[in-house]
Amino acid sequence: MPIEVPQAILDALTRVDMPALPESPAISESITIDSVHLPILRTGVLIIGSGAAGLRAAVEANRAGLEVTVATMSPFGGTSACSGSDKQTLHTAGTSNRGDNFVRLASDIGAGGAMDLDQAYVEAVGSIGAFAGLQYLGLPLPTDRFGAVLRYQTDHDDVGRATSCGPRTSRLMVKVLAEEALRLGIPIRRRCEAVQLIIAADGACLGCIAVDREAGAASNPHGLCVLLAGATVLATGGPGELYRDSVYPRHCYGSLGMAIEAGVAVCNLTESQFGIGTRRQEFPWNLSGTYVQVVPRVFSRDGAGVEREFLMDWYRTPREAASNVFRKGYQWPFHASRMLGFGSSLVDLAIHHESRLGRTVCLDFTRNPTGWTLDQLDDDARSYLANNEALLATPIERLRRMNPLAIELYRMHGSDIAREPLPFNVNNQHMNGGVEVDTWGRSSIPGLYALGEVAGTHGVTRPGGAALNAGQVMGVRVARHLAQQRPQRPEVPLVTVQAAARAALAIARGGQASALTLRDEIQARMSDYAGFICPVGEIAGAKAAAVGLRSRVLASGIAVTPERSAEAFRWRHQALLSEAVLTALDAYVQSGGGSRGARAYCDPSGTKVPEARSVDCAAWRFREERPEHRREKLTLRWHGAFSLTRTPLRGMEDPARIFFEKNWAPYLTGAVYGDGFAH
Repeated sequence: MPIEVPQAILDALTRVDMPALPESPAISESITIDSVHLPILRTGVLIIGSGAAGLRAAVEANRAGLEVTVATMSPFGGTSACSGSDKQTLHTAGTSNRGDNFVRLASDIGAGGAMDLDQAYVEAVGSIGAFAGLQYLGLPLPTDRFGAVLRYQTDHDDVGRATSCGPRTSRLMVKVLAEEALRLGIPIRRRCEAVQLIIAADGACLGCIAVDREAGAASNPHGLCVLLAGATVLATGGPGELYRDSVYPRHCYGSLGMAIEAGVAVCNLTESQFGIGTRRQEFPWNLSGTYVQVVPRVFSRDGAGVEREFLMDWYRTPREAASNVFRKGYQWPFHASRMLGFGSSLVDLAIHHESRLGRTVCLDFTRNPTGWTLDQLDDDARSYLANNEALLATPIERLRRMNPLAIELYRMHGSDIAREPLPFNVNNQHMNGGVEVDTWGRSSIPGLYALGEVAGTHGVTRPGGAALNAGQVMGVRVARHLAQQRPQRPEVPLVTVQAAARAALAIARGGQASALTLRDEIQARMSDYAGFICPVGEIAGAKAAAVGLRSRVLASGIAVTPERSAEAFRWRHQALLSEAVLTALDAYVQSGGGSRGARAYCDPSGTKVPEARSVDCAAWRFREERPEHRREKLTLRWHGAFSLTRTPLRGMEDPARIFFEKNWAPYLTGAVYGDGFAH
């Protein structure tokens, strides 16, 4: 018999309280620039960002005896602490109850292409240690009575390596890591947003300029401060504010634009992830897994309140429609190939079309799709529900049986899905590209590392939850490399600090452009021309518009008040990042690039066209991917304009030829830390 989970347990896994952070430590050193007193903080290692990846790096580096400082715009306010799905996934090394085959796991992680083979192998091998470390810190990962971790199948995963603590898995990860950081005494600057990297004359990163609202004073109305570090780690997550249609929490800007402005090489900006989720104006959340596996009624509502179950315009039978709604559970990200043959991504296309007609699309958990019964499901869907004892009368009953936490989460945020429909859309969810790094997390600029979503390690398609694993693995890897380097507080020439501070002050004092107007223009352009439906013929025009906008912003600045000076940097960086993404997309399609991963590149001369029961799909004819593009990355660098190169993927030696005796000496001498591209 199914066991009812007590309310107290549901509350503990959804209403996750975070530890209280002490006030930011006082800063005693300062510099005066144009009558403005800027505090100067020096540290051995500066971690920018307080999500799960950044905190793992901070904890591991501190344990290695390094001086570590964390600077965060908003503790517990980023994607790790505020995002998730039905039972948010952490990808593991378990291979379908048959032991751990790291070569197979690495192959699956990088199966979509555009991912370095050595990086995929690093993430596979490192997953066990990363996973065990979280368990040691108290992350409540579920096990059976024998102690084996409970696992299930997720997207781009054919053997069932996923596990979960429920919808707040990454928040729980942040919680246990934050508690450990506090126990270790790691200082966390709570309202400190990095806005400009400091690059020395020799090209090395020396830290950053930040807006620190706890370090401001009457003599420093913009709140600027200088953070100098022997090594700097970007762990700021993805650029959630880049798109209008986005499932990121609000105010997630990332640091990609800041890195680009400093001349850091970035790669794979053509690659993102899109999927169905609730809208930002309510409560943004991914609608994967059991939310759709219970087969809720999907409908749209027009301005007059008229409802229509539009999927029957697209699928041939109620059975086909319901079965593909179910499959969105483990085929959640949009993929162009799944629009073909009446597959599950035809659901995404149908939702996109309804939304563009001005209709609101909703999930209704109180009713089954009209004219459909549980008997009308394909075998994979029906057996899944049967195995979970969820062949119940209504979607909400099925959801309550399989995942009561999914209901509780929305109730906590003001939506009772047991009573009312849930508006949703297809949204931008993850940036797969980012700062180009080697297998130790080093960027193209000495002294600067990147990990988590801001790093461009994610390839084209990834098994669900592999990004959480990647951030943990690279948090450990970066810390180990730092421990070998032993970075100390830097002595920086005064002229370098003065130059960086003057440049930041000029931006913080503002200019002419409206931040709100910039936001609306950038987000609309990215959602309309660089979303999951990407019209090839319009990318060049969108890129030209982005170039014009960036030119105006850099020339005239952004109008801000002193207390909102960070906005001037945020939208300067988003304008630059938007141009970078569109530059990469334009180069990709100009080279004949076709549909893969996140995007369908729609082209009248494309070779593939979706089919639908009664909708003309000619407008969504798309290009096929060219196999050679899987074996390379597009790398961009900014030096007043973008330069672009095509970089072959890194390979690696056969792991079967790595032997204990031969490889012990490189470990003992530290030679293993020299792998990766040279500086």
